[in-house]
Amino acid sequence: MSDNNGFGLQQFKNSVAIQFQLYNSLFTSLPFHRIEKTGILLSLLLDKCEEGYAEGQSPVTIINNFFEKHTNFQTDKERIDLLFRFTQFIERQVVLFDALEDAAFNEVHDTGGQGTVKQMLMQVKQENKEAAFLKKIRDFSIRMVLTAHPTQFYPGQVLGIINDLSKALQQNNTNLINSYLQQLGKTAFLKKQKPTPYDEAISLIWYLENVFYSASGRTVSLIRSYFPTAIDEHHPIINMGFWPGGDRDGNPFVDTSITLKVADALRGSIIKCYYMDVRKLRRRLTFKGIEPILVALEEQLYDNVFIPGRRTRLKSSEILNTLYEIKNILIKDHNSLFLPLVDTLINKVGIFGLHFASLDIRQDAGVHTQTLQAIAATSNLVPKDYSEWPDEEKVAFLTGDDIATADIELEDPLFSDTLQSIKAIASIQELNGNKGCERYIISHSTSVVNVLEVYGLFRLCGWQKDNMPVDIVPLFETVEDLVNAAGIMEGLYNNATYRKHLAYRGEVQTIMLGFSDGTKDGGYLMANWGIYKAKEALTAISKQYEIEVIFFDGRGGPPARGGGKTHQFYASMGKNIANKEIQLTVQGQTVSSKFGTVDVARFNMEQMINAGIANQIFRNKQITLEPDEEALLQQVASDSFDTYSALKNHPVFLDYLSHVSPLRFYAQTNIGSRPAKRGSSSELKLSDLRAIPFVGSWSQLKQNVTGYYGVGSSLQQAEQRGQLLPLKKLYKESLFFRTLLDNCEMSMKKCYFPLTRHLQDDKKYGEIWNLIYDEFERTKKYIFILSGKTELMEDYPVEQLSISMRERIVLPLITIQQYAITELRRDSMQLMEAPVKEALEKLVMRTSFGIINAGRNSA
Repeated sequence: MSDNNGFGLQQFKNSVAIQFQLYNSLFTSLPFHRIEKTGILLSLLLDKCEEGYAEGQSPVTIINNFFEKHTNFQTDKERIDLLFRFTQFIERQVVLFDALEDAAFNEVHDTGGQGTVKQMLMQVKQENKEAAFLKKIRDFSIRMVLTAHPTQFYPGQVLGIINDLSKALQQNNTNLINSYLQQLGKTAFLKKQKPTPYDEAISLIWYLENVFYSASGRTVSLIRSYFPTAIDEHHPIINMGFWPGGDRDGNPFVDTSITLKVADALRGSIIKCYYMDVRKLRRRLTFKGIEPILVALEEQLYDNVFIPGRRTRLKSSEILNTLYEIKNILIKDHNSLFLPLVDTLINKVGIFGLHFASLDIRQDAGVHTQTLQAIAATSNLVPKDYSEWPDEEKVAFLTGDDIATADIELEDPLFSDTLQSIKAIASIQELNGNKGCERYIISHSTSVVNVLEVYGLFRLCGWQKDNMPVDIVPLFETVEDLVNAAGIMEGLYNNATYRKHLAYRGEVQTIMLGFSDGTKDGGYLMANWGIYKAKEALTAISKQYEIEVIFFDGRGGPPARGGGKTHQFYASMGKNIANKEIQLTVQGQTVSSKFGTVDVARFNMEQMINAGIANQIFRNKQITLEPDEEALLQQVASDSFDTYSALKNHPVFLDYLSHVSPLRFYAQTNIGSRPAKRGSSSELKLSDLRAIPFVGSWSQLKQNVTGYYGVGSSLQQAEQRGQLLPLKKLYKESLFFRTLLDNCEMSMKKCYFPLTRHLQDDKKYGEIWNLIYDEFERTKKYIFILSGKTELMEDYPVEQLSISMRERIVLPLITIQQYAITELRRDSMQLMEAPVKEALEKLVMRTSFGIINAGRNSA
C-alpha cells in the first residue's frame, strides 16, 4: 500500500476494516467441523489474550485460564483439538482479510496518481521532457524474477478462493460471498505432501498466465498510447524471470530433467495464452483479407500446444510478422477498426516471446570447483593437479585455447547434473529462443576463479568462445563478499578472454547482490549499506572499463530480506549508481501480495518503472549521498554491525532461536520442496541456515531482530559523538536513508514483546531477551528523535492500520504457538506422553501457516 492521504485511509476503513467486521460476524456463525461455537470461543480467547498480556501473563497462563473459565475440557486431547480448530479458523479469517484488501485496492489507491506510469507520462508532457524520456525508456527495463522460496503457505485452491472471493466482494454479491466463506470452511489449508520443484513451477506459471500476461500488456499499451515509438520492439520494458526448475543452489532436488520440463511448460503456457487471444481476435476481425491469416495462425499455435508430434520450430518473430501484416491490412482497408486489440497482442508477444519468463540456472561456486576436480580425476581434459594450482594458472587454463570438448561422464549425480544443465541451456534456447535461458548465476562468488570456472565448464561442454549467448552472473551476499566485489570484477574486466565474452554480450555485465544472507550475516543496517557501497564501487569500476553494469537484487518479502518499500530505494539512487535496469526477485508471499491480481500487479510494476525513469529525467542529483553523508552512514553502519555481531555471538543465540521460536519445525512444513538448511549435518550452524527460516522464525516470535537490531545502538553512539543534527538533516533530505528507517519501522510495527515477556527473568534466556527488547526500545526512541514521529509508521496510516488489524487477528495464533513451544521446551525430562508431544509439535507447525500468511503486507 502506498496511498497515505486521508481519503485512502477512510476508504480502507470503509472497504476493509468495517467490511471485515461485517463478514467476520457471518463467518463466526458458520458451523465449523465438529464444534459449532468455534468462532465465539475464539473471540473469548482473543479477549483473554489482550487482557492477559496487559497484565504481564505468559501464553501458558493465558491458555490455561481460558480453558478453565470458558470450557469444560479437561484432557490434553480435548484442549489441543480445540486449539487446532482455532488455528484453522484464524487461517480463514486471514484469507477473508486478504480478499477484502484485494477487492478494495483500486478504491484505496490512486492508480493514476503519484508513482504510476500515467502520472509520469503526463509529467513528461507538461514539462516538455519528451526527448529525455524517449532516450531513457529505449534503454530501460524492469525484470521480475519469480522464485519458489517457501514463504507462501496457501495451497493453490485457497489462492483460487481468494481470487474469487475478491471478485464477489467487489460486486457485493452476498450469496457468492457466503458460499465462498463456507467453501473456505471445508477446504484444507494443509498440503499433505511436499510439492516437487515442478509443482512449484506450475504454481508460479499460473501467475504468469493470469496476472503478468494481462498486466504487462496493459502497461506497455498505456505507454505507447502516449508515445507510439517509445519502446524498442527488441528491448521490452518489462521482462519476466524464473527460478523454479533452474535454481540448484536454492533447491538440491532440481535436476536437468526438471529444468527441461519447466522450460517446456513455460513455452507451452505462453503459446496457449497467444492462442486464446487469437481466438478472441477472430470474433472481432471478421474482415476480408484478415480471417484466413488469423485462422492459419490459430491452427499453428494450436498444433504447438495440443497436438502431440506436431510441434514446429515456431519463432516469436513469425507470430509478430503475422500480427503486423494484420495490423497493416486493418489500417489500409478497414479504418483501423479494433486496432488496439491487435496492438495489445503485439505488445505481449514483444514482452514474452516464446519463453514467457527467462529461466535462470543457479549453482554454488563450490560445486563447479568440485566438478572440475571430478573431471580431472576421470579424464585428461583437466590437469590432474588442477586443484593445487595457484589462481593465476587456473585462470590461464580456464580461458585458454587448450580446453577440449568431449562427452564427459561423471559418476556423482551432482557433478554430472552440473554438466548436463550447461548443455541443456542450448536445447532450451533452440526451442524457446535465446531469452528462454541466458543466465548462469554463481552463488557464493568470492574470486575471479569462481566466475571463470563456469566459463571453463561451458567450454568443456561444447560452447564456443565466439558463440556463447549466456551471461555469467556472480552473486555477492555476505558483508565480506560485498566489500571484495569490485576487486573481483576488476580482475575479470582485465582478463582478455572474459572481455571478449562481454563484448559478444554487448559490453554488459549483470551482477547479483543478495539481501537475505547479507542481513543474516551483518544485520539490517550493514546489509543495506554494504549493498549500497558495493553498487557504488561496482558502478565506478565498470564505468572505468566501459562496461554497462546491471544489478540484479535478490530481495525477499519482509524489510529484513530487502523487501518493504522497494521502489523508494530505486527512486533514491543518484547517477553514481547504475540503474539501466531494475531487476529483482519476487519471492513467496510477495507474489500474491504485490502481484496477486492484475490491478495490484500493474500498480506495483508501474511503481518500479516510474522509480527507474522519473528518477533520471526529473531529478538532477548526480549522487545519492555527499561524501560527508557517506562517512557518517559508514560509521553508523559499522557500529550497527558490531552490535549485531555481538548478539550473534552470544552463547545462547542459536539455542534461543531454536527453542523459543519455531525454527526447528520449519523442516516439517510441506510448504516447499527444498530443505530448511544447507548441508546434511545434524548440528545447527548459522552458516548452514537459510535466510528464510532464520528471518521467518524471528518474525513468528514477534521480535524481528533482523529488521532493526543494531540500529538504535548505532544512533545512540552517533548522538554521543555529537552527530545527531547531521543525522536529522540526512533523514529529512535523503530518500535513501529515510526509506531505510521506514522499512525498519515496518519490521518494528510487527513486533510484540508481551508475547515473550515471561522470559525476561528466565535464568537461561533472560539476558538475551532483555538485550533484544532494550535494542527495540532504543531503536524506536532514536527513530522518533530523527523523524519527529510519535508512532511507528505514522506516515503510512493505511499500512499502519492494515498491520494492526492483521496482528490482532493472529494474536490468539501466536499465543497458541508460544504455548505449544513452551510446553515442549519444559518437557526436559521427556515425561510428556508421545501422542501429546506429537500433537503439540504439529500445532507449532500449523500455526506457522496463518502467522506468516497474515504478514502478507511485509512485502
